[in-house]
Amino acid sequence: MTKTDSSPFRSDPTASGMCGCTIMNNQDGYVIAALMRGKPGVTVTEFPSMIRIDAVGTLVFDFDEIGEALGYGDDEPFSQANLEEVMSTHYGRMINLDDRTVFFANPEDAADYIGFDLAPAR
Repeated sequence: MTKTDSSPFRSDPTASGMCGCTIMNNQDGYVIAALMRGKPGVTVTEFPSMIRIDAVGTLVFDFDEIGEALGYGDDEPFSQANLEEVMSTHYGRMINLDDRTVFFANPEDAADYIGFDLAPAR
């Protein structure tokens, strides 16, 4: 078997500039996907049992916004635990904060959040 440039399985080592996640296609996942669909640079793709949410550069899940859309109250706000419950996988650097989860396509963009020093070692 020979490998050709037209092979759909060829390797491409360039960075995609994308990040995202897969969530369940249930009531909560559907509402989250509907919210994310209107955001700039975000693509939502629905499948029978899952929903893909992909973004160029950065993807932000705002817990207050999601909680309001899902009907969560102040006594029991939407949190990282609730997002993890519907999310099955992700790609890109994921940073969990108190009020949101942020995905970065480029790990260097997450450096401030994770305390990573980008200065070269001497």
